[in-house]
Amino acid sequence: MSGILRTVVTVGLLACGFTMAWLAHAGVQRSSNEDNGLEKWHFIEGDIEIELVQRLPDQTRAMFMKHDFSREVVEAMATSCMFQTIIRNSGRSGSGQPVSIDLTQWRMRYKGKQRGILLKEPLIESWSDEEASPAAKLVVRWGMFPTQQEYLSGDYNWGLTAYGIPPGSMFDLDVSWAEGDKLRTGEIKGIVCAPDVDRLK
Repeated sequence: MSGILRTVVTVGLLACGFTMAWLAHAGVQRSSNEDNGLEKWHFIEGDIEIELVQRLPDQTRAMFMKHDFSREVVEAMATSCMFQTIIRNSGRSGSGQPVSIDLTQWRMRYKGKQRGILLKEPLIESWSDEEASPAAKLVVRWGMFPTQQEYLSGDYNWGLTAYGIPPGSMFDLDVSWAEGDKLRTGEIKGIVCAPDVDRLK
């Protein structure tokens, strides 16, 4: 956990300074950071909380350019609609049940089509050693969110999720998780990828 936390902190997690505005559908809170204008979506349902924080493409470029990635990989990742992501088991129900996620089951809806999100394992496997050195691939392995993970009450984790659509795009996200042996689903509508600009404010 400490290695993951160190990696994510170095890529600039934005976790404070947000102004809040509740969305129409239950359990989702949309807010914006007063200092830089980046937006966040906070999904709360049962014992799970999911936070998605916009990440500027230049933030991802800066992260990847520090490591041995090809220019093509740097640009592809920078423009893949990345979000800083936090998932936690709030333990709100008092049941003490673990919460489990499997990102292979998450589905995004974009321009009338449904598809999965980008996962780190196929990304890493798609790159040759010339496109991404073994050490560089470790940055993605530790920096992107775990594909499967279980959280005991009070546990949480940080990492990056990517959606593979252009900067500035809007999409809906169907999320799923298990609380104990019960499968649950939810929806986050109107998520907006950060635009490809130097800064928002």
